[in-house]
Amino acid sequence: MSDVPLLEACGLRKVYADTVAVDDVSLSVSASRPSFTALAGESGSGKTTIARLLLGLVEPTQGEILYRGQSLSTLDRGTRSRYRREIQAIFQDPYEVYNPFYRVDHILEMPLKRFGLAAHRREREEMIEAALEAVGLRPSETLGRYPHQLSGGQRQRITIARALLLKPRLIIADEPVSMVDASLRATILESLYGLHRDHGISFIYITHDLTTAYQVSDQLVILYGGSVAEAGPVQQIIEAPQHPYTQELIGSIPVPTPGTEWLHERVAEREEEEGMIAAEHAQSDGCRYVNRCPHAMERCSSKRPALFRARPDSAVSCYLYMEAPVVEEVDLPALWAKTEEEEAVTT
Repeated sequence: MSDVPLLEACGLRKVYADTVAVDDVSLSVSASRPSFTALAGESGSGKTTIARLLLGLVEPTQGEILYRGQSLSTLDRGTRSRYRREIQAIFQDPYEVYNPFYRVDHILEMPLKRFGLAAHRREREEMIEAALEAVGLRPSETLGRYPHQLSGGQRQRITIARALLLKPRLIIADEPVSMVDASLRATILESLYGLHRDHGISFIYITHDLTTAYQVSDQLVILYGGSVAEAGPVQQIIEAPQHPYTQELIGSIPVPTPGTEWLHERVAEREEEEGMIAAEHAQSDGCRYVNRCPHAMERCSSKRPALFRARPDSAVSCYLYMEAPVVEEVDLPALWAKTEEEEAVTT
């Protein structure tokens, strides 16, 4: 029997006015094998728009999103309720998510009541305490307090606990540590990975930070100008990037060695400006990266390259690899999904 994906995006395109935010992006999340996939790229690459599309917060201009084989646009009330429970989100700023007049107890209790996941009050209390402990918070020091009485790291972990309470199959985490102190980022990332490891929850982790993507994810999708530049196993892409843009991104990571300079020290400073440039090129028929690429050819300006299977388990959208087979069905996770035998070896 074929594995119907939990969530599948098919040829997504999203246009705002004259700006193409996402263009021909496809991916899927297995319903039977938990995965941890990172979507990475600079500002303007389409990361957050993809998250909003997958969560059903905005509708695609073209393409389709399927939940267990059914289009989001045709789900009945019961199936949509299940989709809302199984697909959870963690946003960048946890403070904006909460009503400041509600205590933590109420914030965590509401979803349990809404989805009828606890038969009585004592069961809800036990579930809430277990969820808080699972993300490293002490119930006695957290419950009864208001969001403004907690640190940014605590608020974000409460968001994670709230998602965990609903027993989700997939959590879409949009820059979950970008507004948290550096000293707490590792703790929160460990909490996320712990949920993946211990509870079998899949993650789509959206970030501009390749360092954290490398720490927690199994697969990596590099986005530029709303399109997929490269995708494959995270270690393979970080250690041997193929797309010139991926090479630039990795070259911009600072090396923690005194006296060592960044290879591309202006990348972070120019991120917003170059994101706008990428968005402009999303209107054209050529490669999004053509004006920045050191290997640009004439054809790069006139026709966007397909995704080429330059390696057995990865794909890259670049004419440097046009001798490789074209990926006809852009179902990226299928390129790097581990077989059961491989999983047995690595566990």
